[in-house]
Parts: sequence; structure tokens; C-alpha cells
Amino acid sequence: MRLLFITDFTEQFAYRFLRGILNYSQSTEQWVVCKMPPAYKRQLGLEEVVSWAKEWRADVVIAQFDPEDDVTLFRKNGIVALAQDYIVKFDSIPNITGDYTLTGTMAADYFLSKGFKNFGFFGYNGVCWSDERCDAFRHRVEKSVGKENFYMYDRQNIDNMWYYDQSVLSDWLQSLPKPIAIMACDDNQGNILLQACEFCGLHVPFDVAIIGVDNDEILCNMSDPTMSTINVDIERGGSDTAAMVDRMVKDPSYLGEDIVLKPLGVIERLSSSVFATNDKEVLAALRFIHANVDSKIQVTDVLKNVPVSRRLLEQRFKNMTGMTIYNYISVMRMERFAQLLISSNDPISDIAARLDEFDTKGISRRFKELKGCTPSEFRKKHLRKLRK
Repeated sequence: MRLLFITDFTEQFAYRFLRGILNYSQSTEQWVVCKMPPAYKRQLGLEEVVSWAKEWRADVVIAQFDPEDDVTLFRKNGIVALAQDYIVKFDSIPNITGDYTLTGTMAADYFLSKGFKNFGFFGYNGVCWSDERCDAFRHRVEKSVGKENFYMYDRQNIDNMWYYDQSVLSDWLQSLPKPIAIMACDDNQGNILLQACEFCGLHVPFDVAIIGVDNDEILCNMSDPTMSTINVDIERGGSDTAAMVDRMVKDPSYLGEDIVLKPLGVIERLSSSVFATNDKEVLAALRFIHANVDSKIQVTDVLKNVPVSRRLLEQRFKNMTGMTIYNYISVMRMERFAQLLISSNDPISDIAARLDEFDTKGISRRFKELKGCTPSEFRKKHLRKLRK
């Protein structure tokens, strides 16, 4: 099977999707993949791409098509075509899409469970996957807290994903009531939000809590702070797409159907690991822990900075976070350790020492209990993904 894949290969989505296709091909037949950037399609024009694909003997093309593209040209030339959701969905060919309603609802429920009363959405206007995630997110939060507590920023241009007007975005962020929970339409936009918050002096996650979508692990773990996200079953989508394409190629009468990628759940990292609370003592404890996560602080250090008895603070802290103060400190420090592992080439023992941890075996044991792998295994896995 010969696949022409036209998409943005700077994002992890494409590689996770291809991994799913690879998983399918290992039990059937070998797939050959040609990767083409969308800019090349726009430069040549769709007809030239169709001609090239026919000459290359492509069986299938999967692409980020533009609304004006005549996607039926591929089928007319004996090539199966599928559209990866980009700006609009197509009626004439299958779409690789997502359950955007469930994704937006999942993000809203996550933030609501943390006690937030103010919500924002950061995305693109007139882009199907961003609009549908926004609509679901807004519907759920407005149902819970009212329309006056929802704020949207939709000035980003999908044709230039990596550019943003820093001053305009910063002005918007500073104008919002605090604390506020913001869903970004994807991890790339979430990363932009984190940069903008740093630029205008807003503290993440206390002033602004952020969650993205897609679990681009490199981007999420190398953000500062690390970024929470909604993981999507992209690999399964790749496998299901390959199976459908196989059938479409063998049976030209079968026109296929949309492949819907399902959200798997929230992966919480530091960008949203806080609770919106009016309890000043619990909030003071949370702020102290986050501000001193690089130091080997103890529960007694927290108590010195919060004027309330240990028993009362422990009770209120656990009621709010679901964890004891000790466990919360441990989780935050292991998340910080994980971030340093993949953002530095230093020996693991040196990284541990930066966190006031001089018993490397001890911190490695605690890390494995939380992450399910040793620090060295974690680093190898994520660096391997980065090289891909």
C-alpha cells in the first residue's frame, strides 16, 4: 500500500497516526509512506499534486485539504482520498475527525471539579475542530456557572499556527477575572498561552490554569510549567483508517466513512494542578508548595507559612485536593523531576541533586511508583520520541 500523507509534520499527531498505520501493516502488508508538507500542495496546486500522486502510484492520499480543494479529483484518478480535519469537513470523502463535543465537555468537567468559576477558550474562529471543542466547553460551563463567566479568544490564524500577537493576547489575559481556567484548542495553542502568561507576569496555574488537547508529550513536558492535556486515541485512529483504506482500495464501491478519534482522558501536569478555592489557608499552602517545588520541603515547612493547626489544614487540604499535603508535595516534585529529565542532558544523579535529592536510588524508586518506569527509562522513551 502506497500512502501520500500531506500534513504538518512539526506536530506529534502525524507520527502517532502513522504509528497506528504501522501497527496495522505489521499484520497485513507493508505500507510505503511519502510525507508532503501542506505548503507544497498550496505552491503546486491540487491538480499537480494529483498528477504527481498518480505518477508515484499512490493508492491513498490523506491530507489537510483546504475548503476550495476539489478532493474528488483523486478518486477520478483511481486514488482513495481522506481528509484530515483542518478547516472544514468534507461530504464527498471520509474525514479523519474527532469527538470534539466529548473533548470540550471533558475539559469543562475537569475544571469544574477543581472549583473554577471563570473559564476561557483559546482557539481559531471558523475552524471545525476548534469551534466544536469551544461550543461543547462553553455549553457545559455556561450551564454550570452562567454566560457571564465565559471568555473567548479567537483571533488566531490557522494559516500561520505558530505566530501570535503577543501584546494583544497579553492584554486579553490580563483583562480576565482571576483565577481562570482556559482550554486551548490543542497543545500548540496551549504552549502559546503559557508563553503569553510568562510575558505578562501571570502565574500558571494560580492565576491561569491551562489545558490543551492531543498529548504531544514533547511539547507538554518541555513547557514551563509542564502542560496538562486531553489524550486522544490517535494510534487507534491510524489503525482503523488503515483497515478502512485497505477495504476501499480492494472494493471501489465502498466509499468509506468518517474515522472518529476518541478522547481517552485528562493527563494532568503542572499547568492545571491547582484548585480554585476561597480557602485562604489551603491556597497559601498550594502557593508555597508550587513556589518551592525544587527544594526538599516537608509538611512542617508548609505549616510555618500557613497560620492554622496541622490537623485542620490537613483536613481542609485533603477535602480540596483529594491528597494529603505530603502526597501532594511528592507528586509535584516527581512531575518537576520528569520535566528536568527530558529538558537536560545532565546525569540523573545531578538532576536529583538540583532538587535536594542526594539518594538517587530513593528518588528513582518513588519516581517509578508514580510513573511506572525508572527515570532512565522515562528519559529514553521521551528522547526517542523527540528524535522521531
